[in-house]
This record gives sequence, structure tokens and C-alpha cells, in this order.
Amino acid sequence: MQKIRYGLLPGVVACVLVAPSCSRTQEKEVEAPAPVQVTAVTQDTVRRIVAGDGALFPLDQQNVMPKVTAPVAKFHANRGDHVKTGQLLAELEHKDLTAQAAESKGALDQAESNLRSTQGASIPEAVVKAQTDLDAARQTMEAAKRLLDSREQLFKEGALPRRQVDEQSVNYAQANSAFLSAQEHVRALQSVSKDEQVKTAAAQVASAKSHLESMVAQVDYSEVRSPMNGVVADRPLYAGDLASTGIPLFVIMDISRVVARVNVPQAEATAVRIGQPAELNITGVDQPVQGKVTVVSPATDANTTTVQVWIQCDNPGEVLKPGAAVHAKIVVQIFKTTPVVPAAAILPGEEGGTAVLVISSDMVAHRRLVRLGVREGNKIQIESGVNPGEDVVIVGGLGVDDKQKVKIINATVEEAPDEIPDAEPAAGKDQKPGSDQKKDEAKPKAK
Repeated sequence: MQKIRYGLLPGVVACVLVAPSCSRTQEKEVEAPAPVQVTAVTQDTVRRIVAGDGALFPLDQQNVMPKVTAPVAKFHANRGDHVKTGQLLAELEHKDLTAQAAESKGALDQAESNLRSTQGASIPEAVVKAQTDLDAARQTMEAAKRLLDSREQLFKEGALPRRQVDEQSVNYAQANSAFLSAQEHVRALQSVSKDEQVKTAAAQVASAKSHLESMVAQVDYSEVRSPMNGVVADRPLYAGDLASTGIPLFVIMDISRVVARVNVPQAEATAVRIGQPAELNITGVDQPVQGKVTVVSPATDANTTTVQVWIQCDNPGEVLKPGAAVHAKIVVQIFKTTPVVPAAAILPGEEGGTAVLVISSDMVAHRRLVRLGVREGNKIQIESGVNPGEDVVIVGGLGVDDKQKVKIINATVEEAPDEIPDAEPAAGKDQKPGSDQKKDEAKPKAK
């Protein structure tokens, strides 16, 4: 029995020696600080951006359509040519129109000759007869007047009865009425009849002149000219093809400046105002283009629930082509000297919301709830929760608990992983006697 007791003693001693060593190793593993990378909260300028997609359009565009239907005799401009206002673009066949204009000129000359003849002609025969009737009526009236005066005198002297005076009074009244009627008839013939003849001749002249002007205009319409300064964007016909009214013969665009028509979300469109700066990223153009908002649609598109915004920008060298796809960023608000952190510093909060890990001077991580503001690229505005100058974790924050010890490392440490294995063997050498001792103590136990 004593031999058995002495045989168990070395095993018990080995267990006692190994137990403290194991507890110290577990302690070191629990208390090892978490490696993290940090950056300081800075004050910077952040812009609130409203983005949208769309396409480029010319500043102005006009479809040049012929006003007469005729074959194209000759083109003076081709697609891609720069033209000016009033420049001749094409000629249409106009021989028939020129002949009709000459015919209208002859009709006008004839009407003007008729007007001159009417204005210089003598008084018509009807006017002469009416004047003769007027003279006869005047003589009859004057004779009746003299006879009436004579009878009134004799009546006063008692030589004639009253009945004869009354009869003569009736005769005088009839003669006076005939005179007045003849006088009015002469006046009507002299004024109305002749004036109407002159007016008729003048109307014929005006009609002939209008017809001539119309035909001259038709001849002028055979020359198609540019209505604006710009570049020829399209010319669908060839010489000899029939140009018809209502079908564009040319498409002229003014691309000295272009307009990006982009659609922005309805919820963000309320912040967009005319005059706000914008940045355009255009397909095929390496550098972004700067512009300004010129139009904000007052209505929302019911199909896309977006609001269309027009952004105008210069186009030096006509590099920007209408029809190109564009992505616009409109700066609707600017926050200057506001606290910002990288997007990598934002972590989910324990009770919802967002948080960051702030590292204190004693290398302890403190989880703080923050209220986020505007985000621009990798920068996020912090409205509350941290102060400028504080260090926040940007790498390694996931899994770090509140008030946990951390170890700040540089980004270059991750690029040299060979240093960590070098340290581990050194620790292994220090612990080798202990491990050998455990093996030595275990051997008797195995026995």
C-alpha cells in the first residue's frame, strides 16, 4: 500500500504544476487586445447630392420643311455642315412657278390700266340726262312760284277768289317736290355711280397685286434657307427626290451648348432649384462636365414617378453629342467644416441605428450611437455622437465589444505577415521548458 501511494505522488505534483500554467495561458488569450485601424474625425466640406440619369439634347433644334411640293434641284449643304441664319440650303424646281408669276404680273398691269381709264373717263350719259331733268324741274318750280305770288297779290286786292290761290299753291308744291327729287338723282349719279366704278377698278388692281405677290412668294419658297445658326444634323433626301410640305428636308441643331434632361426621384426633387450647380458624367467623355440647372419640371411623371430636370452646360469644340447617355449629380446643399468620418467607420448599433467605435487614450473601445447626415462618396457627415479629433475604428471594428481593449496597428503591418510568425516562435522558446516539464510530468502519470 505504501508503494502505491508513493507511485501516485509524482502524478499529483505534475497536475498541480500544469494547472497554473494553463490558467495563465487562458488569461492571456482572453485579455489579448483586438487589433484595429483607426482614423481621426475631421472637419470637411460635404455636399448633398441629388443624382439622376438621362440623355443630352441640343440647346435648340428646328426642322426645316419646304413650303411647296417640288423636286429638289440642288443641295447646298450636307449633314455635319455648319450653317448660318438665312444661308441657302437647297433649291427646288420652280419653272412652272416662275411662269405663273409672269402671268400674274400681266394681269396686274391690265387692272392698273383699267383703273386709270375709269378715273379719267367723262361723265356718263345718265348723269347728263339727270342734269337736264333737274334744270327743267327748276324752271317749272320757279314759274309756279311766280304765278303763286301773283295770285296772292290779286287775292289781297280782291280781284281773285281764294280757290285759285289754293290751286296754285298745290301746283307750286308739286313743282318744288319734282325739283328736289331731280336734284337728289343728279347728286347720286355724280357721286355714287362714279365712285363705285372707281372702287371696282381699284379692287381688281388689289386682287391682281395679291395674286402676283403670292406667286412671287411661291418662287421664293423654292429656295430653302436656314432659320438659325447651327449644324446640319440630318438631310434625308437626295437631289431629284420630291420634297413635300410637312416632311423635314433638314434638321438644324444648335449644339454650342447642350441640355441634359435627367430624371430624379420624386422625394429628392423638392430640393432641386434653378441655378444650382451640377456635374455631368457623359458616356464617351473622360472628364466630368460642369453645368447649371435651368428647368425643373412642375409635374411628376406618373409612369416613372420621377421629375425631369434640365441641366445646361457649354460645349466647346462640340465634343458633347446630343443623344448620349448622362449621369448627373446636382449639388443641392453644401455643409462646410462639419465632422466627417469614412464610411468604413459606421457600424450597426446594438438597439438599432448606427454607431462608431471611439478609441480612448487608454486603448479602450467605446461604442457610441451617432446620427448620420449627408454622404458624399466615402465621406459621411456626423451630426451628433463624436467630436472632431477623436479616433474611430475603420478596420477590425466588427466583433469588438464596448469597453474592450484594442491594439492600434498600421495598414503596413498587414502587408508584412512574416513578422507575426517570428514572434510566435520566440514565445515558444520561452515556454519550452514548461512544455517539456509537462511532458516529463506526464510520463510518470502514463506509467
